Amino acid sequence: MITAPSALLLIAALSVTVVVLLIVWIRMPAFLALAAGSLIVGLAARMPLADIPRAFQAGVGDTLGFVAMVIGLGTVMGKLLAESGGAGVVSAAVIRAMGVRRLDWAMMLSGFVIGLPVFFQVGLVLLAPVMFTVAQATGTPLLRLGLPLVAGLSTAHGLVPPHPGPVAALALLHADAGRTLLYSLIVGLPAAIISGPLFTRFATARVSSEPGTMAAQLAGRAATGRPPSLAITLLTILMPVLLMLAAALAQALLPQSPARAALEFAGTPLMAMLLSTLLALVTFGTACGFDRTRNLQFAEEALPPIAGVLLVVGAGGGFARVLDLAGVDTAIAQAMSGTALSPLVLGWLIASLLRISVGSATVSVVTAAGIMAPIVTAMPGVNRELLVVAIGAGSLIAGHVNDGGFWLVKEYLNTTVPQTLATWTVLETIIAVCGLIGVLVLGAFLS
Repeated sequence: MITAPSALLLIAALSVTVVVLLIVWIRMPAFLALAAGSLIVGLAARMPLADIPRAFQAGVGDTLGFVAMVIGLGTVMGKLLAESGGAGVVSAAVIRAMGVRRLDWAMMLSGFVIGLPVFFQVGLVLLAPVMFTVAQATGTPLLRLGLPLVAGLSTAHGLVPPHPGPVAALALLHADAGRTLLYSLIVGLPAAIISGPLFTRFATARVSSEPGTMAAQLAGRAATGRPPSLAITLLTILMPVLLMLAAALAQALLPQSPARAALEFAGTPLMAMLLSTLLALVTFGTACGFDRTRNLQFAEEALPPIAGVLLVVGAGGGFARVLDLAGVDTAIAQAMSGTALSPLVLGWLIASLLRISVGSATVSVVTAAGIMAPIVTAMPGVNRELLVVAIGAGSLIAGHVNDGGFWLVKEYLNTTVPQTLATWTVLETIIAVCGLIGVLVLGAFLS
């Protein structure tokens, strides 16, 4: 098996290029291109042949083990929200509150706030019906709303605890959770503004997309005879957020007890989405005049359109796992050893290289924090909380074909691969760069 860092980095770069060419030039389905890219990485790195399919299957399983159920439940919930007229109720309230000219700011703030306690995928499936309905009701281009939404969600996911990456980095670097949360919000909100509403106005002058299958599935319909009230609609949409936030607060504030265990159980993403979907069957179903047959019909109609999304997201996870087991993360660590950079810049750079090579933001944060832990121990005076934020920012850079979020955003915003590279990939890079600048500026004030 190849272990030379330069060779592994070259293999990773070439495999990503091949995947892009297969999709864009050969017009190969994305999940097949990702599988082929995984095979190329394994063979080029001289991995044992039996390990290549095992690694790919493990990556697919780990990714879909979380994503499949969350997206499935969220899509059923979104379908009920759309059919009940609830999405129209929320979109009308958003339009009244913000006005058509500021809808991009409204979507960014919604994504950032809802993204604080929930995973990126959860936030996207929860807010997509509202996004589609607002776009339909106002005639606003889909990307004008979608890009600010994913900017807010992604910034919160990468930078702010209690997301798994920042939480793992907190533990590895022995940083203070409260200060890290404060610094991440100070750095994250400006990054979301620049990458969201400001970048979107530049990007949408050059890239456009029409609503596709997901929009047709989830956009609000004409209101039923008994559409849900705004309060009930918001309570149902925010239920996963509230459950996850309650779990995070219980973990931080309550001693070990049955009550804490129950809150932590209910606040796991899967259970929060399951409980919220069951609630939606009542608030968006039975209470709006739909019988059990209609509820079942809506649930069954919601699932077929996401089959392709799940295949692509799973294949992206498999590709990332093969890159990981080929030793790309170790190659990056070796290549960066011995540099004289600031620890904040070094942590950001290591996380960035891992993100570009491996794809997973969470894997990038955890690996970079593990690499930086002994360096920080040997260098007293490093602001560990700012280092956590810097690593989180670096883990978001340049999301591309080995990133499950890339394919999820592509499907929901109905963009081509080149369009997604020109929007989502650039947007993620802006978040990462703005995050680093924010960390360095904040560090200068704190020092």
